[in-house]
Amino acid sequence: MVKTLFLCNRQQTSFYLFITKGDKPFRSKDFSSALNIARVSFAPEELMKEMVGTKIGAATVFSALLDKNNNVEIVFDKDVMSEEWYGCSDGTTTGYMKVKTEQIINDFLPYTNHKVSIIEV
Repeated sequence: MVKTLFLCNRQQTSFYLFITKGDKPFRSKDFSSALNIARVSFAPEELMKEMVGTKIGAATVFSALLDKNNNVEIVFDKDVMSEEWYGCSDGTTTGYMKVKTEQIINDFLPYTNHKVSIIEV
């Protein structure tokens, strides 16, 4: 299982969907350092609903379908990439999906016109 975090910079002008292993702690400093960007924090709930179409606790990579203007950068933790299967929220807090990781990277995200950044944290 992965966890997907919706993050933004202080000015709320840069947005990120960060996908990491479900049991891995998140450290904003490590994320920001890996991307060489200013420190980020969790994006406000209203922006999450507006931009990625989910509520808190339901963020998913599949929200890239709603991000037609590519305003959200998709960032994967390197550890997720080594897994054969990708288990994630379906955009709700009660449903989950299991898909091959390579299908997310090689088929789904190119379909949405999102490039993927892979970082080690």
